[in-house]
Amino acid sequence: MNFRFCGNSGLQLPLISLGLWHNFGDTDSFSVAKDMIIHAFEQGITHFDLANNYGMPPGSAESNFGKVLKTYLKNHRDEMIVSSKAGHLMWDGPYGDGGSRKYLTASIDQSLKRTGLDYFDIFYSHRYSPETPLEETVQTLIDIVKQGKALYAGLSKYPAGKAYEACEIMKAQNVRCLIYQDKYNLLHRQPEREHFSLFREQGLGFIAFSPLAQGLLTNRYINGIPDGSRAAKPHGFLQKEDIKPDLTEKIKQLNRLAEQRGQSLAQMSLAWLLAKKEVSSVIVGASSVQQLQNNILSINNLIFSSEELNQIELVFR
Repeated sequence: MNFRFCGNSGLQLPLISLGLWHNFGDTDSFSVAKDMIIHAFEQGITHFDLANNYGMPPGSAESNFGKVLKTYLKNHRDEMIVSSKAGHLMWDGPYGDGGSRKYLTASIDQSLKRTGLDYFDIFYSHRYSPETPLEETVQTLIDIVKQGKALYAGLSKYPAGKAYEACEIMKAQNVRCLIYQDKYNLLHRQPEREHFSLFREQGLGFIAFSPLAQGLLTNRYINGIPDGSRAAKPHGFLQKEDIKPDLTEKIKQLNRLAEQRGQSLAQMSLAWLLAKKEVSSVIVGASSVQQLQNNILSINNLIFSSEELNQIELVFR
């Protein structure tokens, strides 16, 4: 694994990070989840990305990660970066969602208990909450760092203007925002237009989630929607109606370009992200050790010629 400094900080992140959003809850196989976490660490993936609401039921991904850490990796805590977040609905009532001091404080205490950790390396505000004064949310992140419950603070899915304000509030109290997290992939380019200048100005690291667009940027949907795939399920972010003929044609073109590079479409899609200097790391999900290993192999070819980059851009014109 190769590592990259996270923005202007001294913290290095692996190019590939493992996200535990799907396939690590109590409704999933603990044995498979354990094998993926251990394999990731053995391959140099030192960063594990969690949130309070990950898993089914919510919270179970943190609990299962804690079990794996305690049972199999307990001597390696100081070789890991473990992040968690709060901001989305976690429990019923007015205090289980949003960006209030009450919710963020209760959430990190619960998350630390579930994982069995003394602190998180990074703790994020998981989303911008317009119902909460920004100062309240950011002050809570500052206090979490000063209390030692997290080493660094991060932001996720904030409008660029609000993220800038949050960074300035933190700097005024000598707690720099370390990192920004958002969806970014070949099919979703919004961060380029709205946030890249912020990263450069504030010295933020940037970590991309959904780098394969919920599986669209793989060869899984090139010839239709297979049974058991995410799009075949009645719930979730990816639905059958999202996979339109024009999108399928673009994916086929990208797949041909990937084959010319000697990569799978998934590997090329990850490499395309990591070729950008603004990207500190990408968060991959996985349902098996084999799938995870295939994604890791993307780091073997991160160089794109100008012609290849132009061909990729032409797919979307």
